[in-house]
Amino acid sequence: MSGTPDRRRWPANARVAAERLRGRAEAPRYLPGEPRLLGAPEADLLDAPGGRRDRQLLRGAALRVYEIHEGHAFVEAEADGYTGYVTAGALAPETQALPNAAVACRETLAWDAPKARAMATMRLAFGARVHVVEVVGNWARCDVGHIPVGHLSLGEVAEGDPVAVAERFLGMPYLWGGNGSGGIDCSGLVQAACRACGIACPGDSDMQAAELGRALPGEAELQRGDLVFWKGHVAWVSGPDRILHANAHTMSVAYESLSDAVARIVAAGEGPVTVRRRL
Repeated sequence: MSGTPDRRRWPANARVAAERLRGRAEAPRYLPGEPRLLGAPEADLLDAPGGRRDRQLLRGAALRVYEIHEGHAFVEAEADGYTGYVTAGALAPETQALPNAAVACRETLAWDAPKARAMATMRLAFGARVHVVEVVGNWARCDVGHIPVGHLSLGEVAEGDPVAVAERFLGMPYLWGGNGSGGIDCSGLVQAACRACGIACPGDSDMQAAELGRALPGEAELQRGDLVFWKGHVAWVSGPDRILHANAHTMSVAYESLSDAVARIVAAGEGPVTVRRRL
C-alpha cells in the first residue's frame, strides 16, 4: 500500500488487525472482529487508550470490536469506518437487543415509569439508538426505560432537510470531536444532520470535503443545504449569505453571515474557503 494509512480508518494496532488488512498491515493476529453495540449513553472514541477524543459515539452505535485490552476496546464504527478506542465498560452486553428507534429531538430522558413525575434514569442525545419493546399511548417502553413517543423516530424513517435537523442544535456548546452529547463540533453537526436524512457521512471535515456530494464551481450560486469548507472547518448554507455552524468563534452552534465568516476566518490567518459541495 502506498503512502501512510489514515489511522482514523485503519483498524490495526501493534497486537491485532482486521482480517481484510491481511497483507497490508503487519500484526500478530488478523480477526474479523466481533459485532457489538455501544451501551453507554455516549463514549469518547479515542486515538489511543486514555488518549485524545477524536469523535463521540452515541448509545446503540454498531461497532466491530477487534480486541479488549487493559480496559479499552479497539473498535471500528460500522456507520463510517472510524477506528479508535473506547472504554470496555461502554460496550453493551452481547445479548443487547438491536436498536429499532432513534432519538429525534436534541436530547431526551428515559424515565423509570411512563409518567412525567417518574425518575429519570438516562439522558440521551439526538441520534442515540434504543430498542422499543412496545408503544402504549404517548410512551415507548424501551430497553433503557420509558421515552415519550414524540421524542423518537421509529424504524428507519429518514428526514428530508438536513439544515432543519442541524437547526435543532442551535445554541449547543462547541465541543471538539463532539457528536451532540453535551456539545458538538462542525463536522459532528454535518454528520448528525446527514445521518438523520439517510445520507452516509464520514466523521471529520476533511473526509466530508472529499467525499460528500459533488464539488461546486466557484461561480455557482449557493443554496440551502450546500456545504462550505475551510481547512479544518465546515458550515451548512442555511439561506442567502447565511450559514449555520458549530464554531469556536461563538463556542456554539450559531448562524453567521457567510461573507462575514469568510472575512473573519481569512483575517485570523486560517485561509480561504477550500471547496463548496452540494449533497
